[in-house]
Amino acid sequence: MNRGKSCVLVILFLCFSSSLALANGLNLNSLGTRALTMGGAFVGLADDFSAIYWNPAGMAFFSKKYFGFYGTDVIPAQEFTLDVDIPPNPVLRLVGAKTETKHYLSGLAAYYHPVNEKVVVGFGVYVPSGLGASWNGEDFRTLSNDNPSLDWRSKIGLVTFSPGIGFQVSEKLAVGVTFNVNYGLFNLAMHAGAAPNPAPPPAEIDLGQYEDSMKGWGYGATIGVLFKPIDKLSIGATFRSASKVKFKGESTISGMAFLGLSETSDTERNVTWPMWLAVGVAFQPVDGLTLTGDLQWTQWSKIGVIETTFVDPSWAAMMSLSGDDKRPMNWDDALQIRFGAEYRFNNYAFRAGYYYDPSPAPDTTLNVLLPSHDFHVVTAGFGYSLNGLQLDFGIEYLMGKGRSVPFDIVLNPTPPPDFFIDMPAGYETAMPGAYKMNILVPTISVSYRF
Repeated sequence: MNRGKSCVLVILFLCFSSSLALANGLNLNSLGTRALTMGGAFVGLADDFSAIYWNPAGMAFFSKKYFGFYGTDVIPAQEFTLDVDIPPNPVLRLVGAKTETKHYLSGLAAYYHPVNEKVVVGFGVYVPSGLGASWNGEDFRTLSNDNPSLDWRSKIGLVTFSPGIGFQVSEKLAVGVTFNVNYGLFNLAMHAGAAPNPAPPPAEIDLGQYEDSMKGWGYGATIGVLFKPIDKLSIGATFRSASKVKFKGESTISGMAFLGLSETSDTERNVTWPMWLAVGVAFQPVDGLTLTGDLQWTQWSKIGVIETTFVDPSWAAMMSLSGDDKRPMNWDDALQIRFGAEYRFNNYAFRAGYYYDPSPAPDTTLNVLLPSHDFHVVTAGFGYSLNGLQLDFGIEYLMGKGRSVPFDIVLNPTPPPDFFIDMPAGYETAMPGAYKMNILVPTISVSYRF
């Protein structure tokens, strides 16, 4: 291995060893097949069993007992390349990777029960957040001390249990509220980097595999309003409060024994799932055709710096020294623009939609275990209804805009002989390279009114 490549790998070890960034907070934000295939523009309509998620005021207009189930499979496809240009050497490709095909199953189930003509109670269980990445360790061996057996993966999920109530203020106005109990989990695995050897001769110790597995609970509420000034027009608004999930679990670094330390430590970390605010409208210009539009805002700026507490004192001291107990994320608030359409003909319904979903994550905190892109999203589907039974099928395709963090932004491409690191402020946790991502989401729903 030539000197240029050796120096590059040493510096990459230093950069990546402090990159234990949490992958979290990527909301699915399209629950229910009918809502999903209408571009997720459903806050102003909210007239099926997914109302408990989109706008709980919609349940107030249900006149019959109502049950529905929605299932989906989130299938992400990611690519990551890292090319290094250090003149006069030719361009060197350190990483050329594609994620392994993984299926992240999620869904929603809800039941509604009219108490009287004005009051409907309901209960829903759904997955508002769930995604991850799984890379082949062979592709990252140049960044993990030539060890192809290490895992590079993340898996994030949030399950919400929501009892709720909807109330008709009048024939045209309804309000609804839910209490949300959130159960969160995530698993993270990557190369742990290297540490100085405390004993002579001076050398670095490869710390091997880092893994953490954590679970936690949080609480919040959703409030919705639905107004129908005329039969062919409805307007809705929904507020979902932030929810701080208090995670507890265990972290492991396989090489800690070489430092005379325990390989495991109990770990605690608080992550705030942000506030969500949405307004929407639904309009029927002609019989059978419904057009919808939503604006949905998420306060991702709540994910600023994620702090981790390592219970083991030795771990706590080491992580504090390296900075791994505080991970800057610096996410920005984001506004989604959504549109949808449905055309009903006899017992059949045909649907399509589009929405734009901007990434909340800046270049300064991009990471292969934190998939975050600007997405243009197209949706389509159809449904069939018969005597209270409704079957819906659909698909969603998220087309991610490519992103890149040039190597020469994070590290000086033409360093002096001592290989001085030129690290602009804020890029300490960035992983240089080119990122691509698309996501395919097939879905099915079954519901019944009785």
